[in-house]
Amino acid sequence: MTVQDVADVLKKDIDHVFKVLNFADKTGMTYTKDTVIHNPQVVRDIVKISGCRFKLVARPDAEMKDEENKDAVPAPPAAEEALRPRPPVVCVMGHVDHGKTTLLDALRDTAVVETEFGGITQHIGAFEVKLPSGGKVTFLDTPGHAAFTSMRSRGAHSTDIVVLVVAADDGVMEQTLESIRMAREANVPILVAINKIDKPGVNVVGLPGRSACCAGWPSTAWCASRRAARCRPCPCRRCAAGTSTRCSRPSPCRRSSCSSAPTPPDRSRASSLKHWWTLGPASRRRCWCGAGRCGAAARWWRARAGPRCALLHSPLVRKAQGGPSAGPQSQVRILRSAEGASIEEAPPSCPVVVLGWRELPAAGDLVLEVASEKRAAEVMRWRAAQRMKEKQQSDSEVIEAKMSEHQQRYRAMLSRKRAMGRYKLKPEGPREKMIKEDTHPALNVIVKGDVDGSVEAILDILDTYDDHERVRLDLVHFGVGQVTPNDLEIAEAFNAIIYAFNVECPPAVAADAKDLNISVRKHNVIYRLVDDVKQEITARIPVTQTEEVIGEANVLQEFMVSEGRRKVPVAGCRCVRGSLAKNALYKIIRGQETVFEGKLVSMKHLKEEVPTIKRDQECGLKFDDPEARVQPGDTVLCYRLRDVAPRTDWDPGF
Repeated sequence: MTVQDVADVLKKDIDHVFKVLNFADKTGMTYTKDTVIHNPQVVRDIVKISGCRFKLVARPDAEMKDEENKDAVPAPPAAEEALRPRPPVVCVMGHVDHGKTTLLDALRDTAVVETEFGGITQHIGAFEVKLPSGGKVTFLDTPGHAAFTSMRSRGAHSTDIVVLVVAADDGVMEQTLESIRMAREANVPILVAINKIDKPGVNVVGLPGRSACCAGWPSTAWCASRRAARCRPCPCRRCAAGTSTRCSRPSPCRRSSCSSAPTPPDRSRASSLKHWWTLGPASRRRCWCGAGRCGAAARWWRARAGPRCALLHSPLVRKAQGGPSAGPQSQVRILRSAEGASIEEAPPSCPVVVLGWRELPAAGDLVLEVASEKRAAEVMRWRAAQRMKEKQQSDSEVIEAKMSEHQQRYRAMLSRKRAMGRYKLKPEGPREKMIKEDTHPALNVIVKGDVDGSVEAILDILDTYDDHERVRLDLVHFGVGQVTPNDLEIAEAFNAIIYAFNVECPPAVAADAKDLNISVRKHNVIYRLVDDVKQEITARIPVTQTEEVIGEANVLQEFMVSEGRRKVPVAGCRCVRGSLAKNALYKIIRGQETVFEGKLVSMKHLKEEVPTIKRDQECGLKFDDPEARVQPGDTVLCYRLRDVAPRTDWDPGF
């Protein structure tokens, strides 16, 4: 704004502004009425010296320019003539312990299930299977445990078809229905496989109809596409069932229309997939990808300390390519296949391990390819600026709410001062401490995991905690990788327990943790980690006391006995239940009201002091309060206080 603009706003003459400029601007610059004042501090000083308050706002006639969007976005779909076939992606889902990993072990001739902690899958696994026709199929193995909901959801949203494994002995379970719901939300067809049909007493005939009804489809929905199969002896040494159908590996390809031609059944390797059928509409998907060099999109499944395992959805990726994700950026330096071999490029639908990330991206992040590392840095700066704007917006809302609350308190205090005719109010009561000591029981935890998906699953479980009124559960830090000295510093500051899931604690860090008296709990099964957290919460719940009645007596008559120069009351009673103990606690109950609670100072039977009174014996009871009076018909309860260690009501869902 110019000098004349300042004078107009202040409603002063131009000479006044020139005089003030001699004090506000020390640079010695010569001003005219049309000189533009570029320094905002000079304008502030002019306003202050003039005795006014200032507020800088934009000019009403100023044009707001839209900020250029510098973000990287996925490429639009390619033209029909530019598409080419790609291998299908098949996601195997189902309830825990229904045999998903065992079936996949039969397909790839491995024994992954034997190496899994606790006998359950806790990570998403991806591998390729070659078909006799020369084609390939990418399989995703998802965890069936209730704790890994996010992993299953990512699997359902990044696949062409879902193979739903249902154990014949269990039928449709909770995670089975959840898998069906996720597949329907992702709009992918479902292929159902009945497993464990050789168990005694299993009824396979009615299971398809029951499964369809539980899934929300009519029982006839699966009949049109069901492929009948006859069982024969299984030569596969890994098949625990002992019987199997002919190998059904090509079936998912035909169901999803992802292979160029139907492939005949492969009899060279038997699997333990028993029956296949589809649920719901026979929706078919063409699995094509663009042949051009458009942006590469990937879904992140596993997050290790250095590499990242991705499932490619669009064009192939080669070494030296770079691209941002929702968080960090990377330049592809090393590509490895699912088997661990180094490769130069990765085609679509190929599970690969990518090395070269500066930071750890989160599972489920979308990754885009850009032209250069300079462009990737520009995208990351733009995204960081957008996140900062969102944070500033949320912070401003919080600040405005606090200012409004402060203004309300100030106006209320001001009205009280005016009503009392005082310039200063006297303090009401004692002064409050500026920092209040927190004495509420709390459990502070730090979570470290081997992969981002496992950490995410643990955090999702901790988010379900709802017993904060008794014990507060606070997550102070989490991350991927081994336990580090920085974790120990945080744990020492917050008195936290470190939970290491499937990661090691280096010997030097373990020694430091022992010296600092910091507990590092290592677990490799998620439900055991949750049980450990529940035990720590239970140990912090304050102990409560409950009354344990050990005897009951009826009052027959009240006696007044001499004790020195005064008379004191004594209750003549008969024990009608249990026994009475002199060192216990007592209550006098009259009707429905308790008129006394306290102890005894004397218990006599036939004028002799005794420690206990048995059932059907009469006695005289003198209470420690001389004002405690009894009446015939009153009930005297003898009880003890017993400490009870309560348990947490938290139900994590499994």
